[in-house]
Amino acid sequence: MTRRIDDYALIGDLQTAALVGRDGSIDWLCLPRFDSAACFAALLGDEENGHWRIAPKGATRCSGRRYLPDSLVLETVWETRTGTVKVVDFMPQRDRAPDVVRIVEGVSGSVEMAAVLRLRFDYGSIVPWMRRAEGHRVAVAGPDAVWLRSEPAVKTWGQQYSTCSSFTVAAGEKVAFVLTWHPSHERRPARVDPHEALTQSLADWREWTARCTYDGPYREAVIRSLITLKALTYAPTGGIVAAPTTSLPEEIGGVRNWDYRACWLRDSSLTLGALLAAGYADEAAAWRDWLLRSVAGDPADLQIMYGPAGERRLPETTLPWLRGYADSAPVRTGNAAVTQFQLDVYGEVMDTLSLAREAGIPARRHAWNLQLSLLGFLESHWREPDEGLWEVRGPRRHFTHSKVMAWVAADRAVRTLEADPSLPGEPDRWRALRDEIHAEVCAKAYDPGRNTFTQSYGSAELDAATLLIPRVGFLPPEDPRVAGTVDAVRAELTHHGLLRRYSPGEGSVDGLPGQEGTFLVCSFWLADALRMTGRTREARELFERLAGLVNDVGLLAEEYDPATGRQLGNFPQAFSHIGLVGTALALAGDETAG
Repeated sequence: MTRRIDDYALIGDLQTAALVGRDGSIDWLCLPRFDSAACFAALLGDEENGHWRIAPKGATRCSGRRYLPDSLVLETVWETRTGTVKVVDFMPQRDRAPDVVRIVEGVSGSVEMAAVLRLRFDYGSIVPWMRRAEGHRVAVAGPDAVWLRSEPAVKTWGQQYSTCSSFTVAAGEKVAFVLTWHPSHERRPARVDPHEALTQSLADWREWTARCTYDGPYREAVIRSLITLKALTYAPTGGIVAAPTTSLPEEIGGVRNWDYRACWLRDSSLTLGALLAAGYADEAAAWRDWLLRSVAGDPADLQIMYGPAGERRLPETTLPWLRGYADSAPVRTGNAAVTQFQLDVYGEVMDTLSLAREAGIPARRHAWNLQLSLLGFLESHWREPDEGLWEVRGPRRHFTHSKVMAWVAADRAVRTLEADPSLPGEPDRWRALRDEIHAEVCAKAYDPGRNTFTQSYGSAELDAATLLIPRVGFLPPEDPRVAGTVDAVRAELTHHGLLRRYSPGEGSVDGLPGQEGTFLVCSFWLADALRMTGRTREARELFERLAGLVNDVGLLAEEYDPATGRQLGNFPQAFSHIGLVGTALALAGDETAG
């Protein structure tokens, strides 16, 4: 039976991440980076595509699990007929090589344990050669080498191209397993002491969470979301991937399966705002610096997404040997949307850099010149249709949100020059551009008969992205067109009380067959818009429902199906957790203000 997406928990080392199921199986792990090929890919196929399970013999599902407080260290408890045992899973923040540590500890009685390690490199397609060396099991194939050891050593044997173990733990006894990856042409890295690594990992995470300045309502959910965002950060560069997975479906059995192991510019200003509001200025500065490095170059070449280190080539391919999660094919790596033209990213970059300046993050000398270059390009191209925020694979349109974000770009330029007249620039020129865009959007994207902004010029369809109009300052919250848009979007895009991005299905703008779930960040946007338009009670009710959708360890996917109660899409999703943090802090600010 396919495990539910929300049956998984996340562990990671700030360069990659793994998903651990309630049955004790690690079913997804890419090494050495988020976007590397997976060595455990059972998530998108079956156990023959790679996994690592440690559980009591004959058990199928744990009794309970949790993250140890203020950390990304997962503790899974199993209560059996003969005793109770717990497994602690984590990935130490790496020195050189990535490690996965799994510590089995007897709690009471005596429990017989079974472990199966089935390594399959290159997304489950390559069976490595296994041998014994220096007290380890060693797997090698092509560029990849993995070493497995246990402390104390337990009985292991090979079976059906897997490494199996059997051992018994009594109360107070511990058996630790360490899996280490390195390039196969290099020497084995130094051994990690699993127990010292656990102590250090807990200390690292708790030191980090102690820096959070937020101490209001929903703090536990906020802290868990911030830890998740930190876990999705590629530490060497500061880039934050949208999710650690690829091809988890937006519709079970459907084709809406995309690779999210990249960094999206659409998330940039919201990410920066969440980090700054919670007190994480260093992470915000690192994200800002990643952005500046990634977008540097010809403004005509600005992409909507980049790799974790700012890579630009993210070619989309399919992996036909993987059947897909719950038979949802194809499985894709890379993302063809990287080549799309999206006007909104120019506004996102300008807004992010403006927010960074206002927050006091020291400006980079070259950043303003880069912004002027982006504005010059936008001035000549904002009238063109584009693929829009949602990366539709249908025809280009004049998307309302794209034009609003072009307005944001000009507006933030004006505001920056007003705050610092010493900077070079032409504020009158950018004011004129800002006014021209504003007038056109109000004339062509607003439907006076329905009192709402529509998805694109002349269309009847609506789009949840228009809820951001008051948030970015395009119109004030008290403008009747804002309230009308909020009401219309809620009326037409609500599905079982949560919000879709737009109307899917036949004839939809996205050019794809099938449906999708409700988009969680859009529902957070609705809560924000309700709060901004004076409906705080409704906003809080919606937020509390959304916060209640997290799984048992506080994680959210991209989408949710209210009819079946299942999370959908890539998991965990940075955009969803950014939405949770932003809405929680906004509602808390209202309470503080009385």
